[in-house]
Amino acid sequence: MPPKLDPNAIVVIYVRAVGGEAAGVSSLAPKVGPLGLSPKKIGDDIQKETGAWKGLKVTCRLTVQNRQAKIEVVASAAALIIRALKEPHRDRKKVKNVKHDGSITFKDVLDIANVMQPRSMAKDRVGLVKEILGSCVSVGCKVDGKSPRDVQAGIDSGDYTV
Repeated sequence: MPPKLDPNAIVVIYVRAVGGEAAGVSSLAPKVGPLGLSPKKIGDDIQKETGAWKGLKVTCRLTVQNRQAKIEVVASAAALIIRALKEPHRDRKKVKNVKHDGSITFKDVLDIANVMQPRSMAKDRVGLVKEILGSCVSVGCKVDGKSPRDVQAGIDSGDYTV
């Protein structure tokens, strides 16, 4: 039999889930079962907590202490960008290979950079904004109607102030 867990120990578990949908019980069971938690209850809690991120894949941080789980949503840059595009919710099972060809403002990029600041490896704010613009390239959206690469060149030339 495994050793008894210390009730005061804090255990952090990261789970990737689709916003607004219950995380699979079969994928949660090996992670939360040994801690004495019900995978079904955790799945329902994740569904409630990620309701605002409906249809987007987000990472959830489960902080477990004394058999009580606290769930926080840790959004990625791509999820924040797609959310800033304000696209209507799509059914993941029916609509595949979605093109995110909308446009966001440079102010939205700066707001996303503020949210991502603690998790970024960038040395300064300019590098952080360029990281977000690189994610915009990956998502496929435009910034102020221009290509994100052009905006990065504009930051280098001084057209945009960060």
